[in-house]
Amino acid sequence: MIMPGKLFLWAVSKIYGMAVAVRNRLYDLGIFRSHSFSVPVICVGNITAGGTGKTPHVIYLAEKLSSPGSVAVLSRGYLRRSRGFMRVTADSTTAASGDEPLLMARSLPQAQVFVDRDRVNGIREIMLTDPGTRVVVLDDGFQHRAVRAGMNIILTDFNRLMTRDRLLPLGMLREHIKAVRRADAVIVTKTPEVTSPSVREEIRRELIAAGPCETIFFTSLAYGRPLHLYSESAGAIRRTTSVLLVTGIANPAPLEEYLGSIAGHVNHLAFPDHHAYNTADIGRITSAFNAMSGPDKIIVTTAKDGVRLKEITNIADHVRQALHYLPVRVQFIEDEELFLNKVYSYAGKDYQNR
Repeated sequence: MIMPGKLFLWAVSKIYGMAVAVRNRLYDLGIFRSHSFSVPVICVGNITAGGTGKTPHVIYLAEKLSSPGSVAVLSRGYLRRSRGFMRVTADSTTAASGDEPLLMARSLPQAQVFVDRDRVNGIREIMLTDPGTRVVVLDDGFQHRAVRAGMNIILTDFNRLMTRDRLLPLGMLREHIKAVRRADAVIVTKTPEVTSPSVREEIRRELIAAGPCETIFFTSLAYGRPLHLYSESAGAIRRTTSVLLVTGIANPAPLEEYLGSIAGHVNHLAFPDHHAYNTADIGRITSAFNAMSGPDKIIVTTAKDGVRLKEITNIADHVRQALHYLPVRVQFIEDEELFLNKVYSYAGKDYQNR
């Protein structure tokens, strides 16, 4: 039952859903054109607005595809101030490239990272500038139907399954759950490693009932030791450590929960997703860190927030020395080989003998 206060949102979500359905139907009928390419294109996306862990999964996939072929990652470059097609390097700035593409470029020295809001143009430019590219990984392009990706992988958060959500703005769904039919694989992300096989099977049946995609995988996020934001030296978190957690991501709850399980105390400063930190924010961080008692204390942020914070110069020395980011990697709960075989089979003969 829709509460009276949400009635307006419910009405808007219905209108939004109809508009998205009409748009998708026009693509299905060929009235709106979808472009295919000679290079394999693998799309990693979702139907949920944010928080599913796309960036770690794009990095994982690009790492797996970077040998023996040459892999390119194409992103929109959300909130960047530049325009058009651009190559992102480790020396780029968040203003020019966006925070996630810059993180990818620094995490993937063996791959090429590009940004372009127009994904069709972006892939064409990649083929022109890097003709040796063997596969393109399209970051967050599931709704960008002007590109006909040869393989679509969609992600859904274990803690907020897309089958239990509603359309925007009442919920977080970008389109109806039946869009799953366009996917070649579904990955349930942020799955607790202790989740039983019976729970995973129940979720698998729920997702299959929502659409015909039966290739479903489960991954978790494995956190590494905190690394100093400037020197990359490893830090330590003990049961005696007080942690100031600073995040500007869509869903920091799993990270906060993880730190709470290994640290003595966690104080969390949460900012909006893709937050552009300023002097006032640094003041808040400094004040919160100074208020923490004891010598065993550390500031922890995410790798994505780290690329933004690292660009700020007026940070006090003691805060700078305490700043660490927590590296994260994708870890399959099961069937990783099956997933990779599916990816390599599509990517082509260069990968099929791996």
